[in-house]
Amino acid sequence: MSAAIEMRDHRLPPEQVPETVVEILPAAERARISARIRELLGQQGAVVVAHYYTDPDLQRLADETAGHVSDSLDMARFGHDSPARTLVVCGVRFMGETAKILNPEKRVLMPTLEAECSLDLGCPAAEFSAFCDQQPDRTVVVYANTSAAVKARADWMVTSSSAVEVVSFLRDRGEKILWAPDRYLGDYIQQQTGADMLLWQGACVVHEEFKGLELAELRAKHPGAKVLVHPESPASVIRQADVVASTTGIIRAARELDADTFIVATDNGIFYKLQQAVPGKTLIEAPTAGRSATCKSCAHCPWMAMNTLTRLQRTLETGANEILLDPAVIERAQRPIKRLLNFAGERRRTIYGAGDA
Repeated sequence: MSAAIEMRDHRLPPEQVPETVVEILPAAERARISARIRELLGQQGAVVVAHYYTDPDLQRLADETAGHVSDSLDMARFGHDSPARTLVVCGVRFMGETAKILNPEKRVLMPTLEAECSLDLGCPAAEFSAFCDQQPDRTVVVYANTSAAVKARADWMVTSSSAVEVVSFLRDRGEKILWAPDRYLGDYIQQQTGADMLLWQGACVVHEEFKGLELAELRAKHPGAKVLVHPESPASVIRQADVVASTTGIIRAARELDADTFIVATDNGIFYKLQQAVPGKTLIEAPTAGRSATCKSCAHCPWMAMNTLTRLQRTLETGANEILLDPAVIERAQRPIKRLLNFAGERRRTIYGAGDA
């Protein structure tokens, strides 16, 4: 049961959320820039690691140049295993920071450092640290979608696919949890585990927009469809899910479930990989519009959309947008991440990241 304590709302107000602007290039220009990026990657011994939510052109480029497309933690882990000395992270800023934390000896670049995350922005490190200091009896567990400084203050970092298992483990040890930053994921974990959790009140601007009422109406129109939901979504959406899973888990479920139609509640950038995984199946976006809607992102993260071919080319040509972190912060932030990886290793299972990134 959550502690009865006053907690302010840390969700970003609409005026702080940028418009989602997708780069549209003529085919010839797109081909020219992609060819130039391939040339630069080869010259610099660099690889592209892209998140599922980025533009399909970036995901395709990563696939075709020995890079990697995945969730945030697996992106960083791929970078660790890769012989490349330069990692170009196409995603949001905390993903670049996580890659640097796990690969401090490598150069980590991003197409833009303006690609933020509403969960990260809604959890300022100084305020969060002060709040943790007020709750010294609680184990601090943070989601991957947080800054390096917030991770450095945490006892554990978890991903959306590992959070329930880790919190169950801590609950069984009699520990009370301070959770940050996503309140919907925190509520889902609490419901699944029964743990005593104090929830930071942040939210993802993409997943918070999925609508329970409109989803029920869409399901009625597609009675055979399976509903795949990311746990950053509101409870009214999660309650209707056939599968609640991370980005990687959603792709796996679409591949494994015996169904021809899926309604998907996560960033629509995932449809590129979903369509590759299940080419013969029908994929439908869960609704973000309707009677109760105040749609801002409309199922695509505005910060993810800032990752473009043009910006990627410019970064490789100039070396701009490098992720630089204080070595002391890196050392402290490694501890909660490695605690998760060790936890997974002891159970001989793979921990997949969020999407959050």
